[in-house]
Amino acid sequence: MIRLEHVSKLFPGRDGEEVHALRDLDLEVADGETVCLIGPSGCGKTTTLRLMNRLAEPTTGRVLVDGEDVAELDPIRLRRRMGYVIQTGGLFPHLTVAANVGLLCRLEGWPPARTQERVAELLERVHLAPDHASRYPRELSGGQRQRVGVARALALDPEIVLMDEPFGALDPITRSQLQDEFLELKRDVKKTVVFVTHDLEEAFALGDRVGLVADGKVVQLGTLEDFRHSPRTDYVERFLEKHLHAS
Repeated sequence: MIRLEHVSKLFPGRDGEEVHALRDLDLEVADGETVCLIGPSGCGKTTTLRLMNRLAEPTTGRVLVDGEDVAELDPIRLRRRMGYVIQTGGLFPHLTVAANVGLLCRLEGWPPARTQERVAELLERVHLAPDHASRYPRELSGGQRQRVGVARALALDPEIVLMDEPFGALDPITRSQLQDEFLELKRDVKKTVVFVTHDLEEAFALGDRVGLVADGKVVQLGTLEDFRHSPRTDYVERFLEKHLHAS
């Protein structure tokens, strides 16, 4: 479904020097698979997501979605094929929950009745009561805002969902609850998901495979068993020892 081939991304740095966000990165995500990207801040995880939906363009290399080079696709149409969830939910504060969730449906020209039906369906799916539809983001808890963000990302039934640390700012109890709900949603809707997180245990709990990113490259991609029994480098081994609790 998604393939990055020898992708590098450079940004302007201080004194005119260019900074590598990604270095010759290769990554493949299968249809219906959830891949979690983990790694230290600044390693290139979010940049990788942004390249997938053309919020950023690679300096070199190609990004393919369903076999098509995204550079040759209309970025708006591409993004309508992808849901995108960020850490704070990214809701418009002046719009109600219903208006936030149904925004893309209206932009696509759906009849109001169809949009209303879709919003009600999605609120139920993310475990929000119908009376939340008329509320504004400021009236919601952090966990509720994240649920609305997920509902909006699913509005057009996209093939792919990109999630950039969606649970990172939540308290541990709410985070655990949303992780359970994510697994339930994953079973029900069967999307291709790329999920960025700083939490290694979360990555292994939610992902079919986990990609450890360091210095702009995926240094290992695999399951928990792959990482535990066949770490590819000393860095991988040290990262696991530091961040993964015994289980």
